[in-house]
Amino acid sequence: MSAEVPVSVRNGLLAVLTLGPAYGAQLHTELGERLGHRRTVNIGQVYATLDRLGVQGLVRAAGVTDDGLPLYRITDEGRGVVDSALSSAPDGAPDWAEMLDAVLLATSLPGVDARELLQSYRERWAAASGAVIVDTVPQARLASDATAALAEAAIRWLDGVADELAGGGTSLARAYSAARPRRGRPIA
Repeated sequence: MSAEVPVSVRNGLLAVLTLGPAYGAQLHTELGERLGHRRTVNIGQVYATLDRLGVQGLVRAAGVTDDGLPLYRITDEGRGVVDSALSSAPDGAPDWAEMLDAVLLATSLPGVDARELLQSYRERWAAASGAVIVDTVPQARLASDATAALAEAAIRWLDGVADELAGGGTSLARAYSAARPRRGRPIA
């Protein structure tokens, strides 16, 4: 009952495209704003990923902007990938950055009820917290302590997000930004 598809740049772009057609630089900016904990994704990676998504049938061309920028639209198959990635935590040991990506994306998208995703991650972290290693090797014991501390922090954070969503499940959601992203290299 868990998602087999972890959130990645690929799935993050697809998730943002559920808001409607967008061009590459716009997707780059939206992804950065929605995943504030990540370092900036390279714009070249965004365009290369969009090309691959097109070949895979997960996005398709959707015309151009008034100034000629190509627009991309998510397909039904792409929506299926997003639904899988944002419905529950992937199987296996939970990953902090993966959790942040999934939760931050899910809570930023209108129409996505992230409560099931939060509960799924909470269960994974609770299981990780309870898996204490009793070992005579100090490093193994310290690593186990670190996992337990990280699990406790994750659960606290997830509970805080759940509290913010208590008003209906989509209170953190937002549409595309109205600000047009700057093109070209940043000014030093």
